[in-house]
Amino acid sequence: MSVAFLAIAVTVALILTRAGSSLRVKVNMPAVLVAGTALMVLTAVFDTLMIALNLFTYSDALISGIRVGLAPVEDFAYPLATVILLPALWQFMTHHPHLKMSALLKHALIVSRPVSWINTAFPFGAAYFLATRDIDWLLVVGAIYYLIPYNLAMYGINDVFDYASDINNPRKGGLEGALLPPAYHRPMLWLCLVTNVPFLAVLFAAGSPESAIALAVSTFAVIAYSAAGLRFKERPFVDSLTSSTHFVSPAVVGLTLAGASFDSALLLMLGAFFCWGIAAHAFGAVQDIQPDREAGIGSVATVIGARSTVIFTIVMWGTAGILMLMTSWPGPLVAIVAVPYIVNAVPYLHVTDQDAGTTNKAWRRFIWLNYFSGFLVTLTMILWWMTVRG
Repeated sequence: MSVAFLAIAVTVALILTRAGSSLRVKVNMPAVLVAGTALMVLTAVFDTLMIALNLFTYSDALISGIRVGLAPVEDFAYPLATVILLPALWQFMTHHPHLKMSALLKHALIVSRPVSWINTAFPFGAAYFLATRDIDWLLVVGAIYYLIPYNLAMYGINDVFDYASDINNPRKGGLEGALLPPAYHRPMLWLCLVTNVPFLAVLFAAGSPESAIALAVSTFAVIAYSAAGLRFKERPFVDSLTSSTHFVSPAVVGLTLAGASFDSALLLMLGAFFCWGIAAHAFGAVQDIQPDREAGIGSVATVIGARSTVIFTIVMWGTAGILMLMTSWPGPLVAIVAVPYIVNAVPYLHVTDQDAGTTNKAWRRFIWLNYFSGFLVTLTMILWWMTVRG
């Protein structure tokens, strides 16, 4: 099966590469090799770790017996297929002059903020897996939904309705957000609709009344934050609450789909996550005080000012850490995650509204801190798993 999978990837990549060569399009091979190597190393390390912890096993009758660490060599077929196929596909779709969807898809990728995909997929996947202790089709569908379509909707709707302020915001147009041309506004909204509805229909149908409510709240928060007529992002403090819901609700959806019991420990963890989300949004709003005011957009930062907002974020991150200290072992270990965020914000305790834009450096560090925090949370989850299994 792995050989067939790889054969398809190679065949399609060769066809696309040949088509691309006629367009004088070249794949950046050094970048592909670096990314591919990193992907293979991560696969070897984390598959070995998960197999060592008995998170899953393989039937000897279905594998060759060749292993890298503890990972069967077959495990590497799927990341290898990705390394082979995705660059060729991307080059073809973004450079082919007759492919009408190419420009829209290129904008969609930038709009969806790939660097932040994991921030919503991980909460869903971790919550569902730890509640069910199983990997099934519903986990896969939900994880894919919260990885890409959900982020496309969350940020795509935002970039369409925030164009008036984004056009005057110097940090828009790259890693921190797209500057979507008006001609793509309506097509982007349609793309958000057609990519989200099928997944939502499946998740609604497969779930319970509780999960349906969680999905409804999650979807409403995504729309209400940016869409005209609702614009929760222009309601101070409601904006931070809604933004936090964007990241906490995938975990709640995962838990309700898994039929988890919401005991005090779980509620404390969700509360800590919610406080983290409030702080994250408020801190990000500080850097946009000037462009938001020029566009007539209200936010928690434009109302209480830069310095007060930074203090508010530090209090919220501190509260998140305190709540984690109140959970059962090994939950208190996660409290340490709050420290880097607080340290990152402290230098700006005396920032003024006039120089609020200088916090962008700290915001960029915040983006990468999320990966470090996710790593620590993952290790804690593995420790919890080992404790539960005795």
